[in-house]
Amino acid sequence: MKGMGKMKNKIDLSSKKLKNEQRTKKILRIVLLVILLLLLISYFVIGIIYNKGNFTITLDRNLYFDRGLIIYDDPEYKVYRSELYAKTPQTFENISHQWLPDDLDEQGSGSHNGDNYLAYTFYIENTGSEIADYWSEVVIDDVVKNVDEAVRIRIYRNGEEVTYAKASYDGTPERGTTPFESENIVVRTHIENFQPGDLDRYTIVLWIEGTDPECTDNILGGEFKVHMDFNSEYLDESIEN
Repeated sequence: MKGMGKMKNKIDLSSKKLKNEQRTKKILRIVLLVILLLLLISYFVIGIIYNKGNFTITLDRNLYFDRGLIIYDDPEYKVYRSELYAKTPQTFENISHQWLPDDLDEQGSGSHNGDNYLAYTFYIENTGSEIADYWSEVVIDDVVKNVDEAVRIRIYRNGEEVTYAKASYDGTPERGTTPFESENIVVRTHIENFQPGDLDRYTIVLWIEGTDPECTDNILGGEFKVHMDFNSEYLDESIEN
């Protein structure tokens, strides 16, 4: 009987040990799941903008063939291209506009992104023999989870800067910004009397403004896709993109 009692105790101890191991494994699975969820949230913050591709700048073919205008991001390589591509930042978390460098328009040509913001400098030049004009516009292609409420787009043209933002809920401009022109147009500008040899320098800066009241956890996982067009004529914004 004593032998059977010892055997029973051994069985009980083995059973408890097995239960403890199973409990430990369960806890580890829960911890790993929590870590995975945190990583996913981090991914959504990082990929909140441009997770579908680069910021593009397109040139209407008529501006080149009829008016001799070209776009480029390298002054040493001036050739006709219908499209330019701005590289996306490695991360895109919210920041304050106060963290942006003061010399963003003086950091060279092409992409010069920083921590959590996109910055891209390029040129449009009249290489033709006649006076021309053109329309420039920044078009919103897609918005998910209202992330556009906290986005800022700053455009430098020949050193002059304007920062654009979606108007606040009461319709007033966000502090220090010019409101988007419409739901799908950030800004549209008509440049006239563009002389042969004239050159316009543009720098585009884009970030998520952390001080915006609409910059909350509700925009996590959101998307904001925009591009810039240079057109030979006014295009009605009611036309679907």
